[in-house]
Amino acid sequence: MDYRRFGDTVYARIDRGDEIIGCILDICKREGILSATFSGIGACGEAEIQTYLAETDTFENRIIRGMLELISLDGNVITDDDKEYYHHTHALISYKEGDKHCISAGHIKSLTVLYTAEIEIRPVIGGVINRKFDPETKTGFWDFK
Repeated sequence: MDYRRFGDTVYARIDRGDEIIGCILDICKREGILSATFSGIGACGEAEIQTYLAETDTFENRIIRGMLELISLDGNVITDDDKEYYHHTHALISYKEGDKHCISAGHIKSLTVLYTAEIEIRPVIGGVINRKFDPETKTGFWDFK
């Protein structure tokens, strides 16, 4: 991984074998970015996609491996009162199964780079978006303090 900050924006190149979400969180920690949005594209070798099933209050995980085109990656980074980092990430991925061209999308748990990924991280300017835990859904939401 390598990255540069130009103005308020961070541009990151994530390299083969690196896990994208971990790299984004690492950059935010190194740069002192407490809340941000990010987007990107690339080529991955593995994606773990989650779907929340409200009726059973569980996540269904699916792992896809192979030559995966990361068509669109969008997400955010926020922190809680203890400065612990969290992400909320969605992506659209295309790949082939035999002769079929397929697409999969959803909430992303992890993405491992096959060739490269190019990520733009945009810190929140003039404030911080915190994380507020919601006991009903057992997840965190944006909290504007």
